[in-house]
Amino acid sequence: MELFQVGTDPWGQEILIRLSWTLLTAAFWAGIAFILFHAIYVIVWKPKVDHGDEPTVDPPAGIPDKVVRHTGAARMFHWVMAASMLVLLGTGFLPIIGLEFAWLNIHWIAGLILILCILYHIVHASFFLDFWSIWILPADFGEAVKRTKRQLGQQVTLGKHGKYPLDHKLYHLAVSVFGLLVSATGLLMMLRIDTPIVSRNDQFFTENNWGVLYTLHGFAAVLFVTLTITHIYFAIRPDKLWMTKAMIFGWVSKSDYLAHHDPEKWKVESK
Repeated sequence: MELFQVGTDPWGQEILIRLSWTLLTAAFWAGIAFILFHAIYVIVWKPKVDHGDEPTVDPPAGIPDKVVRHTGAARMFHWVMAASMLVLLGTGFLPIIGLEFAWLNIHWIAGLILILCILYHIVHASFFLDFWSIWILPADFGEAVKRTKRQLGQQVTLGKHGKYPLDHKLYHLAVSVFGLLVSATGLLMMLRIDTPIVSRNDQFFTENNWGVLYTLHGFAAVLFVTLTITHIYFAIRPDKLWMTKAMIFGWVSKSDYLAHHDPEKWKVESK
């Protein structure tokens, strides 16, 4: 399987053009394979979740019947970002697999919407939300070791997590890194097209550097194919629907909150 597509410049030197689109197929089937593996794993092998080995404590007083998990602003960001990402994936890859349409303007406009969403989220999360709740902290490594031992069948006392479990934090980290990469490279690639925002400038980079830019953009983009497939899978799993509903309505029930979260790690207000 080829990883890159190469060509020659006017002087006969080999230059990088872009990522090989065979990786698009690989990314798609990697997502499907993960879904199948996880579904079989859950049915056949995954240990039953049992909090019986956890210390029994009385829940703190004042927990509301509906615990706010996502504010209206956070939900708006999520769904606008999701829509822009799906449009970007469709306009970026459907022409490659043979569906021809006027995709370019739709693509760069959706890309700018995604970038605005990211900038908004950075400000919103930094100043109006619990910024560190979604990032991997030293305590998470201990939880990772315990969860791995438990999955291997060892008896481990595993406490409940805070607002976001480790797997959510890992996914958020991947989306953050590759979202910034695809956004930055996409902005620079706009220099090669005519838009009302910036004039076309093919000479901004050498041909080989343009190839590096296209390769990085394509690499991040094909990874988002796998990330999107797995995200949708977990969103529609029956055991995860309580979290998906929270992204729609903003809250989780008191029973779900107490069943899945440690009130000491995710403190909620009584109002």
